[in-house]
Amino acid sequence: MNITEAIETRRSVKHFDPNHRMPEADVAQLIRQAKLAPSSFNMQNTRFVLVRDPELRKQIRAVAWDQAQVTDASLLVILCADLNAHLKNPARYWSHVAKEVQDFIVPALTPFYDGKPQLIRDEAMRSTGFSGMTLMLAARGLGYDSCPMIGFDADAVAKLIQLPADHAIGFMIAIGKPSKPAWPRGSLLPDSEVVIHERFSESLATTA
Repeated sequence: MNITEAIETRRSVKHFDPNHRMPEADVAQLIRQAKLAPSSFNMQNTRFVLVRDPELRKQIRAVAWDQAQVTDASLLVILCADLNAHLKNPARYWSHVAKEVQDFIVPALTPFYDGKPQLIRDEAMRSTGFSGMTLMLAARGLGYDSCPMIGFDADAVAKLIQLPADHAIGFMIAIGKPSKPAWPRGSLLPDSEVVIHERFSESLATTA
């Protein structure tokens, strides 16, 4: 499946075949490709929590509005981010490149984020977003469907997965084989509403 087809056929599926088992080779390929998603300074701050234990899935479903895809999908991935990735030996993110590149990038990484909690949090959500979209397209390329999810109690899920204090949850993705077709695609807003050329109009800027 080419990238255009993957983008145009990706849907948020709500009903999965609970009897389908995803081969380990497919899981490994999904993670390998999701790790290629971009991250600021190449921090790779996304953490992929793969939840396959049936009992833990049931507990997560109980705090996720009882949504069936939590337990029925072949794989449940909770995308988290390490909020302190900029502090954890940042030189390792560029250990394979020439020294002049290391000398330019590595000293700038930690000061860029240090003492800026909102920027750190924003970066965490950006990274999990990049990784999650890459993961969903990779899944579609392997013939799977997926469902990104924010309908859950994040604090409760954090306790269930023993989330470290310096990490944050972005969202979850259920991946598997559908048992029912996706709902009809929602209406797409016109380009005139979502595409802005050069800058917003002054009238919008003054009323914001």
